[in-house]
Amino acid sequence: MVTDFIEPGSTEVPPLCNLGFLYPAVFTSAELHTRDLLQLFVCGSLKSKLWSSASPAYDDLSRPRDSNGHTCVGCVLVVSVIEQLAQVHNSTVQASMERLCSYLPEKLFLKTTCYLVIDKFGSDIIKLLSADMNADVVCHTLEFCKQNTGQPLCHLYPLPKETWKFTLKKARQIVKKSPILKYSRSGSDICSLPVLAKICQKIKLAIEQSVPFKDVDSDKYSVFPTLRGYHWRGRDCNDSDESVYPGRRPDNWDVHQDSNCNGIWGIDPKDGIPYEKKFCEGSQPRGIILLGDSAGAHFHISPEWITASQMSLNSFINLPTALTDELDWPQLSGVTGFLDSTVGIKKKSIYLRLWKRNHCNHRDYQNISRNGASSRNLKKFIESLSRNKMLDYPAIIIYAMIGNDVCNGKSDPVPAMTTPEKLYSNVMQTLKHLNSHLPDGSHVILYGLPDGTFLWDNLHNRYHPLGQLNKDVTYAHLYSFLNCLQVSPCHGWMSSNKTLRTLTSERAEQLSNTLKKIATSEKFTNFDLFYMDFAFHEIIQEWQKRGGQPWQLIEPVDGFHPNEAQPVLMRGVRITSKGTRRVPTPPTNE
Repeated sequence: MVTDFIEPGSTEVPPLCNLGFLYPAVFTSAELHTRDLLQLFVCGSLKSKLWSSASPAYDDLSRPRDSNGHTCVGCVLVVSVIEQLAQVHNSTVQASMERLCSYLPEKLFLKTTCYLVIDKFGSDIIKLLSADMNADVVCHTLEFCKQNTGQPLCHLYPLPKETWKFTLKKARQIVKKSPILKYSRSGSDICSLPVLAKICQKIKLAIEQSVPFKDVDSDKYSVFPTLRGYHWRGRDCNDSDESVYPGRRPDNWDVHQDSNCNGIWGIDPKDGIPYEKKFCEGSQPRGIILLGDSAGAHFHISPEWITASQMSLNSFINLPTALTDELDWPQLSGVTGFLDSTVGIKKKSIYLRLWKRNHCNHRDYQNISRNGASSRNLKKFIESLSRNKMLDYPAIIIYAMIGNDVCNGKSDPVPAMTTPEKLYSNVMQTLKHLNSHLPDGSHVILYGLPDGTFLWDNLHNRYHPLGQLNKDVTYAHLYSFLNCLQVSPCHGWMSSNKTLRTLTSERAEQLSNTLKKIATSEKFTNFDLFYMDFAFHEIIQEWQKRGGQPWQLIEPVDGFHPNEAQPVLMRGVRITSKGTRRVPTPPTNE
């Protein structure tokens, strides 16, 4: 039997965020079923990841971020959208808030939550915006943004014509009788409830360890798309049997069942030969595995979510899926994506190209990427990689920690950068782990780091989506705002300080040379080792040949991550290791 090879592009998402998040006391322990617990957890904790997802890496991924900084960014963003919706539609602030909520989907109870937030904060926001206070002033007045003693004032928009101190005092007078100012911004952690502790811990570990939350047989593969499910690694075809999963060698040529989930099993009645043997024997199937950061996971915030002039009922259709995928889109990534590109480029992901050459590779992909990942913290989730030396096919592993070893949001980012010596140690530890898990005949490719000076050079004087309507916010303003709050994904490159940008690029080059040294000097028993430059200049040239502009290769909302087009354009760049040579390509088997 040969089943359909095309991976379904399911948009199914869990029905999260019921009103238990807002009123947890109404539940008893008997009423809190697993689905309800999942709802409560995602609503209570995932919202805090909206802006921390793209934050700089730390040695410990579980280390708390500057939550006040991310709260401030989120507030300024939302208030900006409300103000601009009123401007675009020539409506009242009240009407613009209701319009925004009407655009949000019912899934995850996003629409309901929006209306409840309006009920709580709307009155004060209306008063302040009606008094011509901008988003910075509104958020400082409502104490979502705070200027601590001795710290600089962080603002996205140009300062008011009157002094900041006078403007803020005036704004506080407007809402001085508001009961909302007594409301604790910290809130309470829903997972602190005893009845929720265990399930919350399970979901937290699933996300931190990069394994599927819904995985009945614990084989690290799932039938569910998000929460580290098959958007991230091949879809399980039997979640009740741990011996059945993508990428394994067939069990007895899959005469009785599809043990490797490639859709091929059974016996051809014409000649009695198993289909798996007939189609796949000698075809050298290979899986593709990415060890990456937010770029590899394809971190993406849609411009439509924050651009008032583009907003409609269709703008937020994919928001629930994005939230349960940590604002990543691995199903569209340049390495493991299984859906067609949305940017008009015909070239496919590496996985789809391997699949096209050999359909026996169906579903054999793993995206082991994390927002904030680096060589320092990969050891915390590399165990989520699924490969058995004896039972599985060889794989091509791409190591692409392309940013966070030099990127962080600290006020002085240089001391926190990974040194070449430390990178050598970290990468060797990773390679030794791979050598103990990968089947013989595998290949490992080390990606170098890019020269991120491109960001400032091409974006700093362009208007950010939030500034396009009134021509008041450039990427230089955004970078300064994020750096001030110490929540920038990369202070070193997203900075007006040319010396700092140069130092960051110099360190990135040192780290790339270290990776190249490892590839040319180290040998391992179970895989060949290669090195690939992050040839950004070649990517730009290819993009310009297609009529594009360099700045279009960067995610417009965060002004940092490569967009969907950039990884796809990297095909064909030569890989070097002990001279220039290509990774061996398995034979075509279409």
